[in-house]
Amino acid sequence: MTVNARTITDEEFFYGHKACPGCGGALAVRAALKVLGPHAVAALPAGCMSATGFNFPQLAFGNNAMITPFGGTAAVLSGIEAGLRAQGIAPDDCTVVGFAGDGGTADIGLQALSGAIDRNDNVLYICYDNEAYMNTGIQKSSLTPFGASTTTTPAGKREHGCLTQKKSLFDIVAAHRIPYAATASVGYLNDFIKKVERARDIKGTRFIHVMAPCPVGWGFPSADMVDVAKEIVDTGLWYLAEYEGPALTGTPGGTFRLTRNPKRFAPIEPYLRRQGRFSADDAADLAAIEAARDTRWAYMRECWE
Repeated sequence: MTVNARTITDEEFFYGHKACPGCGGALAVRAALKVLGPHAVAALPAGCMSATGFNFPQLAFGNNAMITPFGGTAAVLSGIEAGLRAQGIAPDDCTVVGFAGDGGTADIGLQALSGAIDRNDNVLYICYDNEAYMNTGIQKSSLTPFGASTTTTPAGKREHGCLTQKKSLFDIVAAHRIPYAATASVGYLNDFIKKVERARDIKGTRFIHVMAPCPVGWGFPSADMVDVAKEIVDTGLWYLAEYEGPALTGTPGGTFRLTRNPKRFAPIEPYLRRQGRFSADDAADLAAIEAARDTRWAYMRECWE
């Protein structure tokens, strides 16, 4: 049965957590587990979702779930999957799934993720990207965008926030020829749900990179979270796409596809100005952000389907 707003279960598998109001990561985990169902086994590294989901004596997960070492999410997923397979006790609808933030994925967890993809272990890895190490005080990660202020890349009259561009994690994962990878945003929740459902039904390693804004770290009212998560897509500063590898397509390099390709983008300045982390950026910074966006989109539109 196709999962959508009408058919998705009313049963909750992530509830009673201590996440901040308007947490994009909590919405991503909640929606994904509704698609994966009660037999999913979850693993989470040190980060917002483990800090707010495992509070003794309360566990916010209705599924079996455990905390992993910070850099070892994918390795632990591989071990869980191998153990279940060896015991022959996993039901047919059991998905071994990891939920890790941008720092735990693109930085410290990248080696373990690369290894899991190389082995093609039968696991689903979901990176909820709030563009900084939010759980430990809003430090820069390699997925922090250019111009954003963090505690380690402060912005002011003489400083312009993060001076590096956001790492293209989707491209890095696809370069492994993974069976399936996708990008998403909690602002387009139906798209995210469809991609989790698609990933659920594929064997081998699957990866979803979902944008999950953080009101505290980004500096906007918690009630605006979904709007911000939608606007980052509408401005073209994030994109919705899928990659299917050779195992699915029979094509040596696999295929890329934009699942949303707008004819024109919403202006970037209102989106950036509604966030405190970009408040010190000047016109030159905004022009650099827009130019990087245009370069990325020109590449995707030329080289992808």
